Amino acid sequence: MWIIFALLATVFFGLRGVMYQWTSQQKINRNLLLFGVFFVGFVISTIGTFVLDQTWYGWPDLAVGLALGAGSFAANGFLHKGFSVGKASLISILSGLTPLFVLLFAFLLWQETLTSFQLFGFFIIFGGLYIIRYSNDISWSNLQGAQWGLLAALAFAFNDLMGKQSTLLEADTFATLTSMFGCGSVLFALSWFLKRTQHHDEDESSHNGWSASKTFACGLLIGLTNVAGMVAIISAFAIGSTGLVSAISGMNILIILLYSRIVLKESFSRQEIIGLTAALLGVVVLRLSF
Repeated sequence: MWIIFALLATVFFGLRGVMYQWTSQQKINRNLLLFGVFFVGFVISTIGTFVLDQTWYGWPDLAVGLALGAGSFAANGFLHKGFSVGKASLISILSGLTPLFVLLFAFLLWQETLTSFQLFGFFIIFGGLYIIRYSNDISWSNLQGAQWGLLAALAFAFNDLMGKQSTLLEADTFATLTSMFGCGSVLFALSWFLKRTQHHDEDESSHNGWSASKTFACGLLIGLTNVAGMVAIISAFAIGSTGLVSAISGMNILIILLYSRIVLKESFSRQEIIGLTAALLGVVVLRLSF
């Protein structure tokens, strides 16, 4: 049953990524958009908490939820920023390295060892990244969003580890998500408000194109895929292994890559094709290693 939840998370997070890429190319206020994403998650999670009579059983439950919120604040911000300055395919590949980071941190924190097959996948992935790094379009002075994709992968890996931790604590799913989305909502709302203050209360999104109400409403729509994906992945973590669930859910990059190739008509240099292929092959090897 866990694989069904993991595959559902793949679909929902893939759709979220596609919408992030599209909105990143529009004239909108990123913080206001993401405030909407997290606010609808907070509302739905709060309703679920009361309807299902869920609760927090102690400060560890609450702390994990808040950590998830802070991690999601960083991850979603990094991902959306990456899509706004870099190629969708490149950002997708880099942010899709989350399962690899989950394995590495699980080893460092809990001494979970890597098999030879997993190490093989590790070297293929970073070999691909090395090639991408030295492609014609990417240099130290022009990373084209690569750093944001890697930061998003690290932040999403932290979220996966915290999501698993919540199941180890036997925390109620919607109670945990209420803390998570509540924390994320506050952080994005504060970021939006502070940025408006710095601009002397000028509504940047309205000035550049999208009105504040339209931006927030779009965030609410994207948030539906986000909360659905979180419910699915935590449900998978509850009955599946951390690395395997993270690896399968990480396949959402394929949905984004398909979108970038078919809809955006992105073209790649020869080095980028080799590097992206190697990185994707490494991710596949990593999934087969479980």
